[in-house]
This record gives sequence, structure tokens and C-alpha cells, in this order.
Amino acid sequence: MDKAKIEQFFQAYLVAFEQRDIAMAQRCYHMPVTLHTPDKTVLINNSEAFKHEFTDIFTVLKQAEISHFSTLKASFSQLSKHLVLACVDWQFIGPSDEVFTEFSAFYNLTLSDGQWKIFTVVSQELSQSQDLAIAFNIVNNSSDKMTSRN
Repeated sequence: MDKAKIEQFFQAYLVAFEQRDIAMAQRCYHMPVTLHTPDKTVLINNSEAFKHEFTDIFTVLKQAEISHFSTLKASFSQLSKHLVLACVDWQFIGPSDEVFTEFSAFYNLTLSDGQWKIFTVVSQELSQSQDLAIAFNIVNNSSDKMTSRN
């Protein structure tokens, strides 16, 4: 397993969220994809549904004035040649550097046409975080911010 490829994937994913770029974000997902939060589960089957859901997500982030994202820790386990389970502990930071929200997200990734893509995300309270086999860093090269504190 190439840890650098997982790091690159999550760097691109982070940039998509920071730029609130729906097309860039969609390149990180495999359809269909399920998004699970403690409040709801969303099944996204196609580009139209993806655009609708992520427009809502990015609108909430904009309204909350999220200035950047950081990670407390990130790790993954390779389940097979084409499957990875990753756990990332996120913090969404507001305009005064306050923590708007923090949570653990578990990502199921599949290798599709040579690219890692998310097919399931489960977000839970930070207390549910897990340390998986290989720790990794998420570095945002576009803003030169280190976003992992492993």
C-alpha cells in the first residue's frame, strides 16, 4: 500500500471542501455513495443528486463562515488491494479560530480506474474515533497549512 497515494487523495478532498468545489469533490466519490451522520443517511446515485446534496453542505459551511479545516489525526487500514478503511478526526474552524464542530469520519474507499474514491462515509462523535493500522498526514499544499497533528 502506498501511504502517499492515500495522503494525496485526502489532500485533494480537503481542497475540494475548502474551495467548496462540487466538481472537484465529486471526483473523490464513487456512485452510488452513502453519507451517514447521526441525524440521517443519504444515498447519492447520480451527479444531479450529488450536486444537490453538496450544494446544501457547502451552503451550511459558507453560512457558518468556516475559515478552514484541520485534522486531529488520520489513519487507514488496507482491507484488500482495492479497498481501504480510513478514519479522520476533523475540526471545522470558524472565522475567529474557534472550533465550529469536530467529529470522526470513517471512509470506505475503493480503487476505481487507478483512483481512490469514497463509496461510504460514516460521521460520528469524536469519541468514536479509531486508530487504524497506518497513520497519515493531510497537508493542504494550496494554503501551506499542515492540517494533521499526528
